[in-house]
Amino acid sequence: MTSRPDGAAEQAARNLEEMKRMREIEEAILARAPENDIGPSLERIAAVMELAGDPQKTYLVIHLTGTNGKTSTSRMIDAILTETGLSTGRFTSPHLHDLRERISLSGKPIPRDKFIAAYEDVAPLIELVDARSLASGGRRMNFFEVLVAIAFAAFADAPVDVAIVEVGLGGSWDATNVADGSVAVVTPIDLDHTHLLGDDVVDIAHEKSGIIKAGSVTVSGMQDPDAAAVLAERAAEVGSPLRLEGDSFGVLSREVALGGQQVSIRGLAGDYPDLFLPLHGAHQASNLAIAVAAVESFLGGGEQALDAEILSAAVARMTSPGRLEVVRRSPTVLVDAAHNPHGARALVAALDEAFAFTRLVGLVGIVADKDATAILETLEPRLDHIVITRSSSPRAMAPAKLGALAAEIFGDSRVTVERSLPDALDRAIALAEEEGLGGGVIVTGSVITAGEVRLLLGITDV
Repeated sequence: MTSRPDGAAEQAARNLEEMKRMREIEEAILARAPENDIGPSLERIAAVMELAGDPQKTYLVIHLTGTNGKTSTSRMIDAILTETGLSTGRFTSPHLHDLRERISLSGKPIPRDKFIAAYEDVAPLIELVDARSLASGGRRMNFFEVLVAIAFAAFADAPVDVAIVEVGLGGSWDATNVADGSVAVVTPIDLDHTHLLGDDVVDIAHEKSGIIKAGSVTVSGMQDPDAAAVLAERAAEVGSPLRLEGDSFGVLSREVALGGQQVSIRGLAGDYPDLFLPLHGAHQASNLAIAVAAVESFLGGGEQALDAEILSAAVARMTSPGRLEVVRRSPTVLVDAAHNPHGARALVAALDEAFAFTRLVGLVGIVADKDATAILETLEPRLDHIVITRSSSPRAMAPAKLGALAAEIFGDSRVTVERSLPDALDRAIALAEEEGLGGGVIVTGSVITAGEVRLLLGITDV
């Protein structure tokens, strides 16, 4: 037997201890109320941050909200800022595989040791705030609030020059809103989480507009006129200049290219032609335009153009795992995290534009609180067959129930129900191959479904 050098053995032992401690921490966090079980108050997270010395005030923040596109846009902003040489932190949700994906340092998931250190810094403070809250008839901090506290502490400890922070849900009462963004970014607003945020885009826009603060610049994607009016009212109220896509900036042109698209962007301070974006769909080109305007606003108040070479390099290396991502060839299997009607519409448009399948099979699992009927109706014209399944999430809709909805929309002959996700993936691939070459599978309906299929196919990188 070959023995390891002492240093290697010590490192292996440290790694093992870190993995054990990470499992303990994850179990403790997951034992809390889930992130969609919110108490509409910033009191708990604000109290923890105050006890910690308000770490979220020690670096600049770009704060993002919206219905879809937040994570992709956050990653794009991060890529551009990292390319300029800044040290970045990024907080996004949900994750595909590993909790640490939600907290990134300079574009990479936070190392285990840094996650553990940040947790151990804030854990006693969280316990103290929990005890105070319970004593006064309140509630413990939920899963998401704890992760926000860890992220803000980790960013301060790194330290980072700027944090790119995506809200979890809404805006005004989201735990991330204890930070004040120098740039507030609002991606397109549509209907989602209506049981929590409101039944129409006006109510939802009011909630999301809460991240717009005095002294900030607001950058907004294309909006429904009523939603845009709400954002304009809030921006005027606090004195935040509002920059709207289609007015102040936008996509000048784009065309499909091998592995992505060629895009020309009009920013706030200049034009940026012929950028190769290795992502598919008009929605990703729009996300890029928003990201460029946000970075222009952050670096030069929207009055200084970005360096063309730096931007081109940053765009060329942009990724968005789980967003119309090719995870297998022959047949092609794509995963996409579309989980609401707005996301499904963007997915269908991108499929029509970028892929020419002779037969396309959908593999769909949807969370129970989503508008499954509208998602299925959006997908129906594009799919030849649909395989219904579920992810491991306890919130996933039962395959029998989702299958019954699908049968009403697709007809019985175009629907297969598989309770096991691995079996469903095998079945979808077999159906795609029935007519020979040219078939494909699109996996969609939730982030969890997309993430678990990535794992089944051996893909873990983000």
